[in-house]
Amino acid sequence: MESTDRKLAARLLGIGAVLLRPEEPFTWASGWRSPIYCDNRRILSDPQTRAFVAGELAMKASELYPEAGIVAGVATGAIAHGVLAADRMGKPFVYVRPKPKDHGTKSQIEGNLPAGSKVVVIEDLVSTGMSSLAAVEALREAGADVLGMVAIFTYGFDIAAERFKEAGVRLDTLSDYGSLIEEATAEGLVGPAEAETLGKWRLNPAEWNR
Repeated sequence: MESTDRKLAARLLGIGAVLLRPEEPFTWASGWRSPIYCDNRRILSDPQTRAFVAGELAMKASELYPEAGIVAGVATGAIAHGVLAADRMGKPFVYVRPKPKDHGTKSQIEGNLPAGSKVVVIEDLVSTGMSSLAAVEALREAGADVLGMVAIFTYGFDIAAERFKEAGVRLDTLSDYGSLIEEATAEGLVGPAEAETLGKWRLNPAEWNR
């Protein structure tokens, strides 16, 4: 039976949520040059993939954190995915802004989050881990007990793993970079040379193709 990580990788490739361009790299907001671009918002436009992801997020979050009372999504990419997962779990939902809004209540966390709440965080994509962990810190500052995070996809950077470890946050994902490249290779979307390039990029993305 095909694993969830490979099933999801195939779906992401199939709906164009992941683009692979080793010969024509993308430029990220950070300035990094990248042979891959992942846009999980495209999942929302495909009903079958949307349902698959929502179900897998809900199942994994429920299995890992049965004591969780609230589901929190990281804005903006994981708001919709978090809502869908929370609905399947029958749990309340909140979301965390990158920073407090500058008007109204000036809230960073939107929704009802009683102090001491046990929270599982839903994220759509983990790269360096900075924005994901900033959301965790905001929840902790608001008095929440963050149990862990479940994300759709991770690039698997060492720096992210180190940051999650330092923050004391467990991260679980539905799919990852290694599974994606395996699936793309199996489908003939990339050849051996391109797969090698994609592998080298993940080892040192900040310096790749400068």
